[in-house]
Amino acid sequence: MKIKSATFEISAPSLAGAPRLALPEFAFIGRSNVGKSSLLNLLAEKRDLARVSDLPGKTRLLNFYTINLNWRLVDLPGYGYAHVAKSERAEFNEAVAAYIEGRENLRGVFVLIDSRLEPQAIDLAFLEWMAGTGVPFAIIFTKIDKQSLSQTQAGIARFTRAAALTELDPPPPLFATSARTKAGRSDILRYIEKNKQPAGGAA
Repeated sequence: MKIKSATFEISAPSLAGAPRLALPEFAFIGRSNVGKSSLLNLLAEKRDLARVSDLPGKTRLLNFYTINLNWRLVDLPGYGYAHVAKSERAEFNEAVAAYIEGRENLRGVFVLIDSRLEPQAIDLAFLEWMAGTGVPFAIIFTKIDKQSLSQTQAGIARFTRAAALTELDPPPPLFATSARTKAGRSDILRYIEKNKQPAGGAA
């Protein structure tokens, strides 16, 4: 897939504020500081599409970006630490859950995991919740350029075991990425291209 255009469309605090035009959507979510904004900019080949910040929890809204005028990337607030009051964090999680469970044109969710870390309880809990929604999802392991290939492979294997991914039917696709080397970009875009259309019909 060639990205010809990538533009910010709207930020919404909840599902009610999401765009009305039902383009196919692919959402991205992960713990704060997992490299989500860098990955979105990589996919779009636009350095400033999503704001990259050193401050964890910067994404507070559902951010919609229109790609090639016919589908969307959706940047969801990170789960876990956020640099806001606890009451606001609860609102994030509620908005994210409502979007994932209730957005009819959502084609899939990409869950981002830092490839360098041991399996984190919050990531495992989120994936368990995701599996229960019935919404298709895939896992993206980020920052693979910051360690050796063998370390990345071992980390992915540990996470796969901890999350019992092989027990899911079917198991979610796995991608390994680096915003610096562009590793994984073409694989993710091929997955999106393949899954843009709903089963048995057009978007």
